[in-house]
Amino acid sequence: MAKIPTEFDQRKIFDLIRRPLITEKATKMLELNKYTFEVAVSATKPEVRAAIEDLFSVKVVKINTHILPASARRVGKFAGKRSQYKRAIVTLAPGDQIQLFPEV
Repeated sequence: MAKIPTEFDQRKIFDLIRRPLITEKATKMLELNKYTFEVAVSATKPEVRAAIEDLFSVKVVKINTHILPASARRVGKFAGKRSQYKRAIVTLAPGDQIQLFPEV
């Protein structure tokens, strides 16, 4: 079995996390200390773990990723597809949290 790298290019690592996904299901999972992010399709789990730990200074326990299929869209008579994207569900250690909504 291949060894999982622990050192990554710091310039590339911050481009892997695109944005947090705020959906109804993702909001419910916040209670379980699980956060959902859109990540680059080429990102691996160790890269996502390193990026989240560096960006938010938290301890990541588990990462689940999946690539969503391209969804069909239609504008008038023109049919096409939206681009695919990869979703990462990140479980944090108890006591850690990410501040997605700044205090107003």
